[in-house]
Amino acid sequence: MSDWMQQLPQAATDYLDGRRLDEVECIVSDVAGIARGKAMPASKFARQTHFYLPNSIFLQTITGDWADIAGEAFTEPDMILTPDYSTATAAPWTADWTLQVIHDIHHQDGTPVPYAPRNVLKHVVSLYQAKGWKPVVAPEMEFFLVARNLDPALPVQPPIGRSGRPAAARQAYSMSAVDEYGPVIDDIYDFAEAQGFEIDGILQEGGAGQIEMNLRHGDPVRLADEIFFFKRLIREAALRHDCFATFMAKPIQDEPGSAMHIHHSVVETATGQNLFSMPDGGESPAFLHFIAGLQTHMPSVTALMAPYVNSYRRYVPDFAAPINLEWGRDNRTTGLRVPVSDAASRRVENRLPGMDCNPYLGIAASLACGYLGLLAQENPRAEFTGDAYASREDIPRNLNESIDLLQTAEPVREVLGAAFCDVYVALKSLEYNAFLQVISPWEREHLLLNV
Repeated sequence: MSDWMQQLPQAATDYLDGRRLDEVECIVSDVAGIARGKAMPASKFARQTHFYLPNSIFLQTITGDWADIAGEAFTEPDMILTPDYSTATAAPWTADWTLQVIHDIHHQDGTPVPYAPRNVLKHVVSLYQAKGWKPVVAPEMEFFLVARNLDPALPVQPPIGRSGRPAAARQAYSMSAVDEYGPVIDDIYDFAEAQGFEIDGILQEGGAGQIEMNLRHGDPVRLADEIFFFKRLIREAALRHDCFATFMAKPIQDEPGSAMHIHHSVVETATGQNLFSMPDGGESPAFLHFIAGLQTHMPSVTALMAPYVNSYRRYVPDFAAPINLEWGRDNRTTGLRVPVSDAASRRVENRLPGMDCNPYLGIAASLACGYLGLLAQENPRAEFTGDAYASREDIPRNLNESIDLLQTAEPVREVLGAAFCDVYVALKSLEYNAFLQVISPWEREHLLLNV
């Protein structure tokens, strides 16, 4: 066995047991969360210690355009990619024996590339560590299985289940609804097992063909890596069964959107105790400070949690998505929910992020807000005990507003990194301007002959 293969996680070693590795995919997440990189024969990978990619992969919009960054010439210098062998995992849908490996990304002078999403999250986690804290997250993934959509001008439709009927809406927690596309879920389980990922549970959500998948709590970077891998895994499983998996925030009109709820807790590194709980089991001041940080700073980072024009279609009253940042205990109408738990697992659920966000950036943004709250030691607004949909909206209502808030929010820019925020604002501004050039069917229907 090659020296580098001795560093593989157990799941990757088990996957290759008795087999010859054919190919290695060297990948990183771009700003949108798309896997970028290069594939090569395993024999070539074994002979190299690092690889190169141009920094322009972080300057590309979701439409394929390129953003100009003020003060920087567009010369596309190479970045250095070094494999993080702890992330090596199978690509079980391929025709040969393939591993995927996420790479660390540095400039040629050895400094981390500040606008690489994984580096942004690592930096935020390091701020917690410097205070003697260990952030813990547990993400929930919601997505839709949909019929193949080959014409973007046509609406997205629910998939056909094994009964031969289209998937139906308003079937939350229905086991029969899950069984309708059981073969896809079986492949998801099989792929996840081959990759060494643990799924905490799968259930039917409220939309037609909408699924929620929960992951076990743990280290933020490791969980973001898993979501990054899972998105690709789920898409591949769906394609095997003649349907698409989509992580759009709102793919189907009049259906609920798809969220990436993030459960947060913070542990004292020295003692292993939950920072959110007192020795007697009660809520600690730090617990309220964390909530206050989310309430205060999340409007400034909404552009990271709701990164596209479609993202804001989720935030509709009574459609299982928040419209404000009220907080409440066991209250799913609030943007910040405190689930039922014992003292050891006391946590805050951030319900604002959409499943269309880059997991590294969504988790980093949420942690950044909580971190600022812990530093400021302020208290949140009073707990909201009623229907928060009846309260005022206090989150940005469109991408343009969110971009403006991020551009001028010095506290979060300092935590996330000004260089990253400048790149992100440039990308999102370009995407928003491109969207404004598109004329929608609604405009043609209602304005063409009536105005």
